[in-house]
Amino acid sequence: MDHHAPRNWLPHERPSLPGSPSTPLHPTPKRLAYALVGLLVALTGGLGNALVVANLPYLQGALGATTAEMAWLPAAYVMTNVSMNLLLVKFRQQYGLRAFTEVFLVLYALVTFGHLFVNDLGSAIAVRAAHGMVGAALSSLGLYYMIQAFPAKWRMKALVLGLGTSQLALPLARLFSEDLLQIAEWRGLYLFELGMALASLGCVFMLKLPPGDRFKTFEKLDFLTFALLAGGVALLCAVLSLGRIDWWLEAPWIGVASAGSIVLIMAGLAIEHNRSNPMLMTRWLGSGVMIRLALAVILIRMVLTEQSTGAVGLLQILNLSSQQMHSLYVVMLLGSVAGLATSALTINPSHLLMPLIISLALMATGSVMDSFSTNLTRPENMYLSQFLLAFGGTFFLGPTMVLGTRNVLTNPRNLVSFSVLFGICQNLGGLIGAALLGTFQIAREKFHSSHIVERLTLTDPQVLSRVQGSSASYASSIADPSARMTQGIRSLAAAATREANVMAYNDVFMLIAVIAMLTMLWIFIRSLWLLSTTKTVAPAPASPTSVPSSGASSS
Repeated sequence: MDHHAPRNWLPHERPSLPGSPSTPLHPTPKRLAYALVGLLVALTGGLGNALVVANLPYLQGALGATTAEMAWLPAAYVMTNVSMNLLLVKFRQQYGLRAFTEVFLVLYALVTFGHLFVNDLGSAIAVRAAHGMVGAALSSLGLYYMIQAFPAKWRMKALVLGLGTSQLALPLARLFSEDLLQIAEWRGLYLFELGMALASLGCVFMLKLPPGDRFKTFEKLDFLTFALLAGGVALLCAVLSLGRIDWWLEAPWIGVASAGSIVLIMAGLAIEHNRSNPMLMTRWLGSGVMIRLALAVILIRMVLTEQSTGAVGLLQILNLSSQQMHSLYVVMLLGSVAGLATSALTINPSHLLMPLIISLALMATGSVMDSFSTNLTRPENMYLSQFLLAFGGTFFLGPTMVLGTRNVLTNPRNLVSFSVLFGICQNLGGLIGAALLGTFQIAREKFHSSHIVERLTLTDPQVLSRVQGSSASYASSIADPSARMTQGIRSLAAAATREANVMAYNDVFMLIAVIAMLTMLWIFIRSLWLLSTTKTVAPAPASPTSVPSSGASSS
């Protein structure tokens, strides 16, 4: 069975799971170097997509594409990123970590270099898809480097920091990407990305990860399962990304893709369910514990889309440029960093549900605060609410990961299943959130618009004086009185649309708050129930709490 005979590890060096590196004792300067490389690699992986997401409107002009066509760029990234975890874990186990790191970083640099020669939409989408594959490898690579930087007793803190670093990519990208665009338009973004990829490559070649055990893991059926599941998930991502743009019930391809995704995913799961040596443990994934964990991650990610879809969307409707939102992006970044640091400092294996409740409470508070926005709302009015949302968004990550890894450590064969589950829930939660909130915003805007327009008649003296006031402002430039009147009516219609949009966004913020509160209530009731049942059965033994800290270096 063994591809390479496992080495004789010292107790503290033993890799906690197949495919992860050994953990020898390092001198302090080397630990610091591992931490810095981990930070660089994780940010490189995250920024690849974040730079594109933060600058879609600018890239749209450069590529001469429609909004619907541009939505394929982030969608292509997620399509490939989600399913790559299926193969990546086994690749690490069979070919070793060094091959994994070097192959994928060289690929990443080549793909980014290819980006510089992209001049049309088709090739841009292909490059994003390639980036999705490689980006999935970089996030786990950053995690492994971070684990080397901390002694065994702080392994969970390393897990939190390694996981959370890539979450800082989007607020970072929003902060400085405008300067990159000024250097060389969209090529400025890709030149920066190429620089990051090459810097990571150099660092990884200079500071290698310690070796791990290697096993022969791939089987022929794995590739059939991968093809079916990757195809199904890709179709599902396409539907979620473009549903609200092409509209759910209007574009025929959405129905076909939805049906196709269900058939492919079910076929892939059916093969795995009946295999003697499956890649995905379907029975374990279908257990109550894992379904609850998956649901919690998806719901929290949905709430988190308040920042990208909600607050930023509202301010763009109010015609604020990204330069004017600069200070708000700084606040979001500070909130994310604070949430990450607090989580790393306070994570406790015996109280893993508490951080989830706290982060949902913070996000619900932030959303309620945002739901009182008006057309006079400016970034400074959203500092506190967005800080709370950003804080909650990184504060929950570590504990959810540790909750899952507990179940992996009892049976390492579940590692592939858990990696895939966590990756899919993170990505699909974000897509479902954006799709749901975007659709809800459009529906509410139509509702509010019809109500406002119903009351706007020129027989109403207030409406008439408003139109006359607007048309009078065009007196110096338009001589014809009827043309001036038309212009006045147009400006009133624009104001009505803006008000309807603001009201719709307030409804969205309220919906997010409700989802956050219901999720929080569910987790709270669940934790009370667990507490009462464990107390009535027997006092909980101390051993499970020490399991994750001794080897939570999974994923």
